Amino acid sequence: MDSVDLSTIAVLLLAYATVSRRLSVTITPAIFFTTAGLIAGPVLGLVELELGSSTLKLLVEVTLTLVLFSDASRISLPRLRGEHTVPLRLLAIGLPLTIAAGTLTGFVVLPGVSAVEALVLAVMVACTDAALGQAVVTDERIPSRIRQGLNVESGLNDGLCVPLFFIALGLAQAEEGALTEHAAVQMMLEEIGYGIVGGVVAGALGACALRIGAKRGWIEPYWRQILTAATALLSAGIAVTLHGSMFIAAFVGGLLFGTLRSGVGGTVTDLVDQSGEVFDAVTFLVFGAAILGPALDEMTWRLALYAVLSLTVVRMVPVALSLLRTGARRQTTVFVGWFGPRGLATIVFGVLLIQEADLPNEQTLLLAATATIGMSIYAHGLTATPLTDRYIRWYRSHPDEQQPPMESVPAAHHRWRTPHRAARSAHPGPPN
Repeated sequence: MDSVDLSTIAVLLLAYATVSRRLSVTITPAIFFTTAGLIAGPVLGLVELELGSSTLKLLVEVTLTLVLFSDASRISLPRLRGEHTVPLRLLAIGLPLTIAAGTLTGFVVLPGVSAVEALVLAVMVACTDAALGQAVVTDERIPSRIRQGLNVESGLNDGLCVPLFFIALGLAQAEEGALTEHAAVQMMLEEIGYGIVGGVVAGALGACALRIGAKRGWIEPYWRQILTAATALLSAGIAVTLHGSMFIAAFVGGLLFGTLRSGVGGTVTDLVDQSGEVFDAVTFLVFGAAILGPALDEMTWRLALYAVLSLTVVRMVPVALSLLRTGARRQTTVFVGWFGPRGLATIVFGVLLIQEADLPNEQTLLLAATATIGMSIYAHGLTATPLTDRYIRWYRSHPDEQQPPMESVPAAHHRWRTPHRAARSAHPGPPN
């Protein structure tokens, strides 16, 4: 990354920050920065990062590490046990069915792609990114059970897909002879096992340090934020040193840190949240400039068809099946099914696929994932507010004594990634 790249990124961050409140109602950060990347990269040539560059790899690794730690740490496991119907069904039933349907779709639609390669792609595009349709999880007019269900699903399924991605990648490399079966198994075990070790050690150490420092009055309030960020980085550092996955470590570390630090007053993840927001914005900018822009010249109708199916049938049918016998109304099933945006984690998986794997159809897999992300950024970002308003109108059309019973059950609050943004973006009106 040279000075022109850095200056362009800084100017675009400055521009969005200046009008962020005005834009937040209709234009998500992902739409703004992806579009800016398309213009600044292929059109103006101001951002010229290569897909195989170490800078790009470092950027996406840091971004996903911070976001995974942040998302995992804000999920309250005790509260989740109290209201688990929607998120548990989406993760335990909907996610496996989505991966299975995505594998079949990739194998049938994309020529030359093997079943195992289709599995790799299906895992890449199975994880959701609620930030692409932030109005859905930040508008408190939406029934809390539905809003928090989507919030928790997005917070947890990235972390669940990481080990599945390494398993699928190992199977694909073994099938193609890039790795022996023994080496593939060893890689999977190291990535997952040492990733868990890194997360457990860092999460426990960070939470204990925070509790001790806070209890005895040793820690300055603003250093609580720095301690949390250091815990996230430590989890990644330990895992990488042991040749494990920094992403698994960040997810496990965030879950453990968030659980063990309960009882320590105040918010301690603002720095991690906001750092993740900055890196997330830069990642979408670079996605537009270095990945989506060049990929547009290679798009085919089959890749577009895969993207459309991935965002509709492959997501919505499994969601509908997962919500059977819950009493969910058709409007709720469609609403939850549609809002499964693909974003950051899929971008990171795509970069890792190109830089670390050696599969014969990896370019096709990357193009299919890129088409899915690009379509999702605009489709989910532009429909989030109008479809949310429409869903709320349907819900409020019922008299108080006849409200849909499943949707009306209150759910415990799980904090959104940036609480101040949630307060700004939510429309006025009484919370449900």
